[in-house]
Parts: sequence; C-alpha cells; structure tokens
Amino acid sequence: MRRIDDEAGRAALGALRIPPAAQGPVEGDRAEIALAVRWTLQRLAERSPGRTVEVRVPPFGAVQAIEGPRHTRGTPPNVVETDAASWLALASGGLAFSDAVESGRVHASGARADLTAHLPVV
Repeated sequence: MRRIDDEAGRAALGALRIPPAAQGPVEGDRAEIALAVRWTLQRLAERSPGRTVEVRVPPFGAVQAIEGPRHTRGTPPNVVETDAASWLALASGGLAFSDAVESGRVHASGARADLTAHLPVV
C-alpha cells in the first residue's frame, strides 16, 4: 500500500459523515471513504507495528499490525474484519471495540485479535 500523506488522510476523514456508533453507512464520496479507510489503517500499522493481526476493511484495504508471533503463509491466525463505517467509527473513537464485536459489526478471530489498546488511531 502506498503511503498516504497525513494532511490528505485527515482531509478525507474530515469530509465524511461517520454515523455515531456506526449506525448506518458513511456519507461521502467513495474515493474519500477509500482514502480515509486506507489512511486510518496505515496509522494503525504505524502506531502498532508488527504482523500478528491482520485488519481487513473490504473492499478498501488491509494491514498487518501489532507485535507478536508472525505468520508467513495462508490465513493469519488473528484477523479483524469490518465494514468501512464501523472501522472509521473505531479509528476515530466513536465506537468501542468491545461494543463493535458484541454487536456483530466487527468479526475478530484469534487470541490476539483485540484492538482495544490500539484504538482510536486519530
């Protein structure tokens, strides 16, 4: 993934309307949503480097982050997957990770797939 400039990422995130607690879709241009998702994923990977957990926000992006045992092939043992609205709410502090998992907005598998200590990223 190509590095996204912080100013461009903040601008894209600021241009969106992220519903409280991810109740509904993100309102904004698809290109801005994609940029905001990729930038916040990049911020997670920069703030919590590693390859223990794969965080996926289809169709916009995925990163590996968080220190610990590294996987090298196949599906990683620790995966967090969610939609753009939920990810942006998590990344910006509008949604708690535990609430997102409990409500089914986030699917987390693996012993290390808890992002609570790594969120929000902005």
